[in-house]
Amino acid sequence: MDQKKTGSFFKELRKEKGLTQEQLAEYFHVTGRTVSRWETGSNMPDLDILVEMADYYDVDLRELLDGERKDEKMNKDLEETVLKVADYSNDEKMRLMKKLHIFSWIGVVSFIVSIILEGMGLADRGITGNAASLCAGISFGMLIIAVIYTSRYISRFRESKKRFFQHR
Repeated sequence: MDQKKTGSFFKELRKEKGLTQEQLAEYFHVTGRTVSRWETGSNMPDLDILVEMADYYDVDLRELLDGERKDEKMNKDLEETVLKVADYSNDEKMRLMKKLHIFSWIGVVSFIVSIILEGMGLADRGITGNAASLCAGISFGMLIIAVIYTSRYISRFRESKKRFFQHR
């Protein structure tokens, strides 16, 4: 796939609709800079946005990816498969974001409890000191988990985890 050619095609389609990059960005809920990157070929839209673009411009997904119009239309089975893949991709993103949201809130609450115990001067005494240390550790751990979840390596991590547990 030639990303520059695809980007030029995106630009051509946008201009046919008489839209600015900002107007298109607003429609797809992205920034104008993102649209610019698509059109220069330095970045590609996510699959779910590609599917939306195909509907919006009334072209096949294959045409968007190839960067040119095709004479024949994409067969319905293939189109349905692509839509299912896009839905699955969206569902997967939503599950990941939900987990990230939960981990973040656990970290925030733990951090607040730790700060309160510190502020009250209870962090140096027996069980409350242990609780403050535990909360600080949990908040730091949740921060690390959030970094892992937002990195591009999460899929590799999940695959290695699956392989590890399959061998047991």
